[in-house]
Amino acid sequence: MIQADGRDIKIVPLGAGQDVGRSCILVTIGGKNIMLDCGMHMGYQDERRFPDFSYICGHPIPPPGQQADRDRLLDNYLDCVIISHFHLDHCGSLPHMSEIVGYSGKIYMTYPTKAIAPVLLEDYRKVQTEFRGDKNFFTSEHIKNCMKKVVPVNIHETVQVDDELSIRAFYAGHVLGAAMFEVRVGKHSVLYTGDYNMTPDRHLGAARVLPGLRPDLLISESTYATTIRDSKRARERDFLKKVHECVQNGGKVLIPVFALGRAQELCILLESYWERMALKVPIYFSQGLAEKANQYYRLFINWTNEKIKKTFVEHNMFDFKHIRPFDMQLANDPGPMVLFSTPGMLHGGQSLRVFKQWCDNPKNMIIMPGYCVAGTVGAKVIGGVKKIEIEGRMHDINLAVEYMSFSAHADAKGIMQLIRDCNPRHVMFVHGEKLKMDFLKDKVAKEFGVRVFCPANGESVSIPTEIGRDISVPADMVSRSIALDPTPGKRSCPFRGCLVIDRQFNSLEVVPYEKVAKEFNVPLHTITLSQKVTTKGDISWEKLMEGLSKHDAELQMKQDGIEMFHGEICVMSIGRQKNELELIWDECREFWKPVILKEIERIVNDDEGTRSEAAVRSH
Repeated sequence: MIQADGRDIKIVPLGAGQDVGRSCILVTIGGKNIMLDCGMHMGYQDERRFPDFSYICGHPIPPPGQQADRDRLLDNYLDCVIISHFHLDHCGSLPHMSEIVGYSGKIYMTYPTKAIAPVLLEDYRKVQTEFRGDKNFFTSEHIKNCMKKVVPVNIHETVQVDDELSIRAFYAGHVLGAAMFEVRVGKHSVLYTGDYNMTPDRHLGAARVLPGLRPDLLISESTYATTIRDSKRARERDFLKKVHECVQNGGKVLIPVFALGRAQELCILLESYWERMALKVPIYFSQGLAEKANQYYRLFINWTNEKIKKTFVEHNMFDFKHIRPFDMQLANDPGPMVLFSTPGMLHGGQSLRVFKQWCDNPKNMIIMPGYCVAGTVGAKVIGGVKKIEIEGRMHDINLAVEYMSFSAHADAKGIMQLIRDCNPRHVMFVHGEKLKMDFLKDKVAKEFGVRVFCPANGESVSIPTEIGRDISVPADMVSRSIALDPTPGKRSCPFRGCLVIDRQFNSLEVVPYEKVAKEFNVPLHTITLSQKVTTKGDISWEKLMEGLSKHDAELQMKQDGIEMFHGEICVMSIGRQKNELELIWDECREFWKPVILKEIERIVNDDEGTRSEAAVRSH
């Protein structure tokens, strides 16, 4: 496990380090250890599908029957676990971690994630145990016991995990209930994005954080680190055209999706198109998909976009007229059809079974609407492989293959926008491919001037933090600081004072240097500077007085010039010279020198111009 000594923030990815899948990031901040996500890898069917939890406790995890104190194995190392959203590559290992490895602490996630995650975990368990025959897997009881440890949170709600550690969720778009999480200990913080989308879609809003959040570290996904997606409308038109052409020619269209998120987005799109075109070709979805979607979207309507919120009472956009539940017996029906089937990467379940039946027919088509992890059948199909071995049997891939990214992940432009919005001191990329990460790393470092990290799984990274302490400053010193800044916005006020440390009372205070000098009986020294100014025309001291008064309403006209800011700036006459003056200023008013010089030049030039016009008129 990462040692929590020192002030640095330490991070180790147990998953999603230079890889997509099995998201699991260990963070140590202020002596607290937090696990961010606990996902599974869809590209593996052995122990590699889970994060290497032995890294946390420093020794191999005993098999289920040999562990003496199973319920507390990770409790000494983790202060809390946070789950960003319900996708299995972010929560699929949770029951394994809490019930088989052993963790009895709190698990934080949003209310929609708490409702939906156990449904997807149970579907995943069924695929692994009932269809793949995996005997060493978590059970339904494990899922139930795991979810009892969950503490749900609301968006923007600050949750105090203990006296020092707090967390706060921000809206991430992506899927229903997805959240970015800020983890804070004292003055230091980490913002973890999970998966997010910076552009709104047909049913969800765009990710958003509070402006000026300024975390010490932003940990961002980078799935599409080198991609800037084309027009969404153009993609939608292309999708509808491809589907229409295929069914018009008598083919079947398979669209592998995950149960919630992209499925609803594309169902809404096809539903409106079928209605508009009066098409009769059947559209199906995996059994129970629409019912589940309706239930969850009705329950968590506040997580959707503004359009759906406004129209939901009068018209439920998820009550589909043209889309019906699918039964496997329908897969062999003659004639065209469109099927939305889970899971989205063809790594098992119904979508893979249907694919095996349809893949040899050139009339048919598969549309892959999102990213597929390396090693899955979906990734091989997108890669153009013409023969694929599935469960011990070779299959010819003759159907048309289309990859159209309707992914709800931020693209390169969106990632840059988030960095701009939250202004982090350091950036770390996870959940992406190394080459793509390296490309974006260089771009971010160049544009924002921050250090960027892209650690591999098991690689420890230490992020330096700034030492900070709140100190009360007397109001008169603040006013004085503001007065020393000549700009209207007062954004770079020079501050002058002394820090006084009282070791006896362990206190630290700011006091004016005049007070310190008086207390220690030390004379103060002021550096005064001057500059001779020669003007083109004669100087009108009355107009100079009037012009400079907008900078200091209390300035005074003296016998030999003008005194500003209680003598800290003086504009003095030089003998009988009518076009010369001397500008004198104290060192503390150095920032005011160019402002006063510019004002003198403007006043003299304006006065000269007025006299010239008067001379022309007299002729």
